[in-house]
This record gives sequence, C-alpha cells and structure tokens, in this order.
Amino acid sequence: MGKPDIQKTEKTNSLEHDYKASQKTKYAIDILTRAKMLDAKPAPTPLSTNVSFVSAGTPFSDPTHYRSIVGALQYLTITRPDLSYAVNQVSQFLQAPTIDHFQEVKRILRYLKGTVSYGLHYNRVQSPSIIGYSDADWARCLETRRSTFGYSIFLGGNLISWCAKKQATVARSSCESEYRAMAHAAAEIIWLTHLLQELRALPPSRPTLLCDNQIALFMTQNPISHKRSKHIDLDYHFLRELVLSGQLATKYIPTKLQVADIFTKSLPKSSFYQLRDQLNIRPPPFSLPGDIK
Repeated sequence: MGKPDIQKTEKTNSLEHDYKASQKTKYAIDILTRAKMLDAKPAPTPLSTNVSFVSAGTPFSDPTHYRSIVGALQYLTITRPDLSYAVNQVSQFLQAPTIDHFQEVKRILRYLKGTVSYGLHYNRVQSPSIIGYSDADWARCLETRRSTFGYSIFLGGNLISWCAKKQATVARSSCESEYRAMAHAAAEIIWLTHLLQELRALPPSRPTLLCDNQIALFMTQNPISHKRSKHIDLDYHFLRELVLSGQLATKYIPTKLQVADIFTKSLPKSSFYQLRDQLNIRPPPFSLPGDIK
C-alpha cells in the first residue's frame, strides 16, 4: 500500500519541478512565437564575430514589430546576461531600424531558440567575497567612435550585477575607456557593499576589481597623476580614493580570463561558451516535457 503512495509523491514532485522550470522558459517561447521563429534553426552565438552596426541601410518595413521584439528581449536579459551585449547593440536603432538590424535580431532569436531553457543559476555561497570584472572595447561604434564597456560583479561566485553599455563620451585612448569602465564598476561595487552592510551580510574581505589593461590598473595604484590623465580627472580621483581608503582592491587579469568580455564584444563560439559557463548560465539539470531541441 505504501509503495504506490511513494511513487505518486515522487511523480507529483517531478511534475511541480518541471512546471516551475517550464514557467521560466515560457517567456522566451512567447518571444519566439511572436516573432514566428519557433521553428527557426538554432545559432551557436547571439551575434557573429564579424558583425558591424551602422545606421545606414534599407529601412525595415515594420519598425513597431522591431521595437516590440527588442523590448521583449531587453526584459529577458534580467535572467539572461549572455544576451546583454547583443540586445544592447540592436537597441541603439529603435528609432529607425534597417533590414540588416532586423537580421541581427533574428540571429539573437535563433540563439535563443537553441538555449530556450537556459537561465542564471545560483549556488550556495561557500566563501563570501565580492569580485568584479570590468572591460571596454575602445571605439567600438563605427559612427560615433564611442567605446562599449561592461562589467560583471560576483558575490561568492554568483553573478549579482552586470552591465553592457555604450560610453557617453568618446575616449581618446584605450586606457581612458578602460579606466572609465573601472570607475563605473567601482561605483556599482560600492553601492552593493552599502546594501550588504545594511543587510548585515557584508563579506569581511575587501572587494576586488579585475582589469586586463595594465596602464589603467597602474593609474589606480600610482599616487602621482600624470598630466595626460587630466581629461579623466573625476574618475581618476574617485577610483584612487577608493583604493587608498582600502574600500577596493584592483588587480590585473589576463584578457583570456576576463569575464566582462562577453559584455563588450562579439566572441567566437569557444570563448563565448567558456564565459557563459563562468556566468553560471546553463540549462536546468533535467529535461522539460516538450522542450525545444
């Protein structure tokens, strides 16, 4: 008599688990359905490595549809950081999208089709510490020559904050764009430390910010401000004071280990997969009924 009850309970728990996971993928499936891309061939990455975005081109016939799909993808990036850079790029042309822009949106949807059940995962924190990664791709925009910057911040190995955005001004050097990216990441780290302090969950260790530009890193640790850095004077003093006061540590990290790269540029498949794994973006540990393959 007891055995059927156990089997029934296990089956119920399994169905509840599947239902919760299916709810997480429902929004992604709704986007694909709205775009009529549910039967599209999956793509390995959100963007190809040789893609370039310009405003010139044949206007897209239905800008409202373009805005609707891109807006839905923006909301999806809350749980899919791997889409952040690609969605940020196509979002810059909402006012006057072209056919080429919509083709890139379709590429993002094809990638979404192959990873529809993927999501951001969190693990139990073993050693709580705040580690941030900041990066910038100098003069990425072909029309304005503004740089794209990004950062990712982890608490105990779990991603808690990230960003992919175009810088507000043109940087005169790669060092300047990298340093400004570090300043944005540092501001976010300080805000998070204040929040965790209020929650009485602040890690005892000092937050660390990692950068792959050695000149920008040297500027955060060198007490002498060079005359060529006066055009980034505010960011310089902000970041330097954080380091001097012991609120933040800055360290060098090789480019191949720079997690924030996924937020600043289109990457080849192997690099993209490696960084996506480091962000803890993966499918659930079980298959969903009717999941898209």
